[in-house]
Amino acid sequence: MRIQINRTTRRIAGVLLLLLLSVTSYGATAGNIEGTWHGTLKLNAMKLSIVMHFSDNACTLDSPDQGAKGIKGEVREITAEKVDVAFPTLNATYTGVLKDGKIEGTFIQMGYKLPLVLEEGQPVRIRPQTPQPPFPYQTEEVSFVNTEDSASLAGTLTYPVGYNSKRKVPVVIMVTGSGLQNRDEELFEHKPFLVIADFLARNGIASLRYDDRGAGLSTGDIENVTTEGFCRDAAAGIAFLRKTGHFSKIGVLGHSEGGSIAFMLAAQKKCDFIVSMAGPGLRGDSIIVEQTNELLRQQGQPATMTVRQMRLTMLLQKTNPWYDYFVDFDPAPVIKQIKCPALFLNGDKDSQVMAASNIPVIRALLSDNEKHQLPDNQVIKVYPGLNHLFQHCTTGMPAEYGSIEETISEEVLHDIAEWIKNTTISKQ
Repeated sequence: MRIQINRTTRRIAGVLLLLLLSVTSYGATAGNIEGTWHGTLKLNAMKLSIVMHFSDNACTLDSPDQGAKGIKGEVREITAEKVDVAFPTLNATYTGVLKDGKIEGTFIQMGYKLPLVLEEGQPVRIRPQTPQPPFPYQTEEVSFVNTEDSASLAGTLTYPVGYNSKRKVPVVIMVTGSGLQNRDEELFEHKPFLVIADFLARNGIASLRYDDRGAGLSTGDIENVTTEGFCRDAAAGIAFLRKTGHFSKIGVLGHSEGGSIAFMLAAQKKCDFIVSMAGPGLRGDSIIVEQTNELLRQQGQPATMTVRQMRLTMLLQKTNPWYDYFVDFDPAPVIKQIKCPALFLNGDKDSQVMAASNIPVIRALLSDNEKHQLPDNQVIKVYPGLNHLFQHCTTGMPAEYGSIEETISEEVLHDIAEWIKNTTISKQ
């Protein structure tokens, strides 16, 4: 989950850069500095990859760790040896001098002066877990419609290895976290849903992953949609899967906001089981406050934000329907209604949906006794050293996601597959 309220990105994560908008570029002619350069901003324990593109009279900035590209800058001076550019919408500037094949300079934003050395070329990202063809299983491009919202969702249905239409298999529909994401839940060149789909297919489980409305090949209103609308999209996917008649049990695997949607669908008895990956137990405003305070702590600042302060700040901001709904949404009544088999997962270094505060709430809501014993068909597991994306990490902060090669912990993949098999296949 992320706490930015820009409608087209709507990310829920404390980040170093501000809202990203474009402005007109102008400036001098580039010399030897012309081309693509990359470097890393460091602020205490936080690191943020930066890519700058210098060309004739123009400059753009990419922030790959935030999924932002093409932020236009004002070129104040570019020569064969010097660069001086400003990014007004970031309230930032960068000046540097070419020396020994590198641009040695300073990035200034909001009073912070940070050294930034740029090297020529694009940064190389290694994603060893991303599946590569040929695959030992079948996939099918499909689409389904949420008629209530006039949203058309496009996705990929992945069948397990050795699939035979005469034998029904379990299937999960995957629901992404907040922000418009494609069917792979792609973030920082990681493709966690693709990795999960591949692992499940190799373990006898089918899956459906789809582009969020407004992303990829899916369409639908994104200006006024809330979590409830995204829930209806997922419900339409469940209805599509049931109509095929190919599957035994149909479950929902939701990450972050997708976890909330899994809770809602389970409470509505629309699915047979759920897997929650960092689904929240706290109300949205508390989630935002915890995220903000953790970011402040990582930056060495007093972590004193309160819900009241957050609400007062919100009154001064221009928000949108999704954000307003998220802030007020309390998952407690929904979680209490979950009776189907459920697997609740969190990482203990998650800085966006923190296990220490959310998991005890979820456990208490699910149990009917003072000892907080879970029903036999429900499991909670917290993984040491894993972040919000279930990567092994150092700080757990969002700025770290892109620099980690691992897409998702192998232990998590194994636990999800084994739990689904034990819950569904063995009980057919």
